[in-house]
Amino acid sequence: MNAHASAARADRATPVHVGEHLRQWRQRRHLSQLDLALDAEISARHLSFVETGRAAPSRDMVLKLAERLDVPLRDRNVLLVAAGYAPAFPQRPLDDPALTAARAAIDLVLKAHEPNPALAVDRHWNLVSANRMVAALLAGVPQRLLGSPVNVLRLAFHPEGLAPRTVNLAEWCGHLLERLHRQCEATADPELVKLYQELKTYPIPARLGPPATNDIAIPLRLRHGEQEEVLSFLSTTMVFGTPVDITLSELALETFFPADELTAARLREIAANL
Repeated sequence: MNAHASAARADRATPVHVGEHLRQWRQRRHLSQLDLALDAEISARHLSFVETGRAAPSRDMVLKLAERLDVPLRDRNVLLVAAGYAPAFPQRPLDDPALTAARAAIDLVLKAHEPNPALAVDRHWNLVSANRMVAALLAGVPQRLLGSPVNVLRLAFHPEGLAPRTVNLAEWCGHLLERLHRQCEATADPELVKLYQELKTYPIPARLGPPATNDIAIPLRLRHGEQEEVLSFLSTTMVFGTPVDITLSELALETFFPADELTAARLREIAANL
């Protein structure tokens, strides 16, 4: 399945009962009814009845099937409502008092990661928070591209954003597109599909071949400063392990580490001057 198929599916009419929702998620996960039934420890016949609307699943059954299908929390609420039950998972703004501890943890990680850049993004790759190093590396980017909300993927691909500064643009943006494509496949989120289609229109060169055999990961290599020194970063992604709040479940922390000593030294210098 490709992103075009995801877009077509996302544009379909809303399923009329929970069974159709479940069938779509099962097909999205490339599972047969038998596979899912065995995993959920129910009969394939009962699952078939649920999918066709001939049987009404209990609340616990909806949640059990959703867990086995790795359905995002946001969409688990959709399943519950379609089955006639109240949503189970709250969605609070990040500044809600209930998320104080989570927000403190995010701020702690971002601050502690300095002098290396780190940022937090929501499910659509919009910037939620960042440490001081991110702004330093974005110096010179037109302000109109930094207006809220800042979409970090669009910033990476835009010809007035980071694209002209990215030495290995084909490899890095190819990696980002593949990652976004997997998210589209996993969630069928229409906004992500729209973003994927937009990013494909930017003038990104095609990759010439596979990564070099001596590479351990695809780095982000950025020209920086008047001397246009090339800073090289390895990236990691962190998420909350056991979220039960939708906002928290959709947050990701993107952290960058220096891939060589030159980058580490320059980051220390930048941080010292902030």
